[in-house]
Amino acid sequence: MKDIKVGFIGLGGRGQGLLGDVVLPQKEQVTAVCDAYEDRARKGAELVVNAGQAEPAVYIDYNDVIKDENVNTIIVATAWESHVEIALAAMYAGKAVAIEVGGAYELKHCYDLVEAYEKTGTPFLFLENCCFGRRELMALNMVKKGLFGEVVHCAGGYQHDLRYEISFGKENRHYRLRNYLSRNCENYPTHDLGPIAKVLDINHGNRMLTLSSTASKAAGLRDYIKENKSDDEFLKNQTFAQGDVVTTVIKCARGETIVLTLDTTLPRYYSRNFTVRGTKGMYEEVTDSVFLDRKEDIAHDFSWRAHCVGNAKDYEEEYDHPIWKKYIQEGIKGGHDGMDWLEFEAFFRCLREDAPMPVDVYDAASWMAVTALSEISIAKGGAVVEIPDFTGGKWHMNRV
Repeated sequence: MKDIKVGFIGLGGRGQGLLGDVVLPQKEQVTAVCDAYEDRARKGAELVVNAGQAEPAVYIDYNDVIKDENVNTIIVATAWESHVEIALAAMYAGKAVAIEVGGAYELKHCYDLVEAYEKTGTPFLFLENCCFGRRELMALNMVKKGLFGEVVHCAGGYQHDLRYEISFGKENRHYRLRNYLSRNCENYPTHDLGPIAKVLDINHGNRMLTLSSTASKAAGLRDYIKENKSDDEFLKNQTFAQGDVVTTVIKCARGETIVLTLDTTLPRYYSRNFTVRGTKGMYEEVTDSVFLDRKEDIAHDFSWRAHCVGNAKDYEEEYDHPIWKKYIQEGIKGGHDGMDWLEFEAFFRCLREDAPMPVDVYDAASWMAVTALSEISIAKGGAVVEIPDFTGGKWHMNRV
């Protein structure tokens, strides 16, 4: 694609941040903006003009963006419910598309994405920015170089206190509130699963076979609303469906296990708990530590806090991923410590070079399916459910 002309759909907090801090500073032409709320759409247009570009077309119906002949690339940063719907419309219209993260509501949505891609060949990127995280990529580089030996187990989590965001969802027009009222599932799996899937070669010589999910009771939001929003007659009488802590265990074809944790409605510090365990060593995000099977580390087995906590920085010079080495030299910029910048740089570069996307439609379908499957598993008391193979058996051949 020679001339990229972006239609940006979804201009809440996340959308405005991406547009203003990443897409426009990368000098991409934005020819249309859209949001179901007109004031947000107008704010998007203002960001475009302030960046020195011509005023874009402003829409409140995403179908108008897709019909716009002056748009050939769609970026979707809307509420979870509409990601797949908009992506399908864009793909069948022959327009490149990148969609923000979130889980699928039905398995059919995952199959629909794959079918649309295979029928149209339209470029598609799943915007899982954590796949571009510095530590996630450093751990991946260390795995590929054999430092951790044979990887046996990985863990990760979306562990983020969102009680304010959810409780004030009505005032802030935020989609999480309605989801937490009505659904009980691993609703945001891909921040942790995406980097793990890359480490474990998911869809590239390996795949996820089964999962089992369990959810705790839902008490965190009830207590938070009682203490911080007691005048909300509607919410204080509601029973939230979403459990406070959801734990999902996944088994892979090569024998590895994955544990995912959703923890967003109890008081806590932010963490993705990214962990890689192998026969020769490990990386753990919570302590930002590397522990290797060698004399100097084993000697400190019982005093590892003094020896290892925060020591991952000592491995940066040698094992930072090449993507990050280049990026640091150029100067870090653009959202979530640079992750947002890198994923959009990759998206636009792949469009221009007609190259494969780093996080493709098969990744999206596989990772998003965890949400729909976890909902089934939780409803059945933690039953083990099968994870479909969205590659149609090609994971055997797509070895990296």
